[in-house]
Amino acid sequence: MSKTALITGITGQDGSYLAELLVAKGYEVHGLIRRASSFNTGRIDHLYDDPHSATPRMRLHYGDLTDGSQLARLIRTTEPDEIYNLAAQSHVGVSFQQPEYTANVGGLGVIRLLEAVRESGTETRLYQAGTSEMFGDAPPPQSELSPFRPRSPYAAAKLYAYWVVRNYREAYGTFAVTGILFNHESPRRGPTFVTRKITRALARIVAGTQEKLFLGNLEAKRDWGHARDYAEAMWKMLQQDAPADYVIGTGESRSVREFLDAAFGAVGMPWYPVVEIDENYYRPTEVEHLEADPSLARTELGWTAQISFDELVHEMVEADLAGVGLTLDGARERVSAGISPAGG
Repeated sequence: MSKTALITGITGQDGSYLAELLVAKGYEVHGLIRRASSFNTGRIDHLYDDPHSATPRMRLHYGDLTDGSQLARLIRTTEPDEIYNLAAQSHVGVSFQQPEYTANVGGLGVIRLLEAVRESGTETRLYQAGTSEMFGDAPPPQSELSPFRPRSPYAAAKLYAYWVVRNYREAYGTFAVTGILFNHESPRRGPTFVTRKITRALARIVAGTQEKLFLGNLEAKRDWGHARDYAEAMWKMLQQDAPADYVIGTGESRSVREFLDAAFGAVGMPWYPVVEIDENYYRPTEVEHLEADPSLARTELGWTAQISFDELVHEMVEADLAGVGLTLDGARERVSAGISPAGG
């Protein structure tokens, strides 16, 4: 018998890679999506089957983590073996502008989901997407034993969810776990996140359609891995005999400046003539250095990151260059020929 999985946030970067993984493993996948006046399923369109077919690989349902009754109905009707909660307002900077909404979805949304599971009586396992931002300014490297010091509304909401998951696990015996994932990127990353902002701007600058790239703190250090690897870790966490929380990361950190070096270096172009600092991109409270200690995941899950930092950056650069009709070799030729950033 194949398993059934429910993924909230299935249209996002992580949700799309996880859906691919589960479909490949033979799961029947159900995804929760928010209703919008325009299609927002671009990352998962390649997995779409006509819902009238006999055995569609993936079914989508309208809903939202702010609607507990819909969550309960969906769990009762789909009876998932596994639930992956990836839905959230996940942009740290935006959480300072929308703190209440961030808390409602990222914090209270999790307790709505846990209550829906408990009240439905469905035997299921729940994965909750945590974040390294919960560690805040705790000294690196950060492990499962490091103190939490959240420095944003986003991190605080995720920390509330973390403790609620632990509480339901201990109070009700719910198989519920939190993956404390460090930064994970890909060509599917949203364009407002700094890594994708860099690679997307680089492609446009080489193509001559953009002149400048505006960034904030270049010295902030993050542990950057590939989202495809991290989807595998999510799945492994729900296959264990007993529920436990895990730190997931590469164990290496690099600054935003180093990411710029790698991305622009891929096309042989210096970044400093086109990058300008905009203080509006600084956070009210900064997180300077996040670096994972993934020892427990390596020992108990048998998980390690497979895609290197350089491979990740090159994949993102090549994907965004393709988006403007260029190859990596073509971009290098334009740069070596002396094409100005403005396309002159």
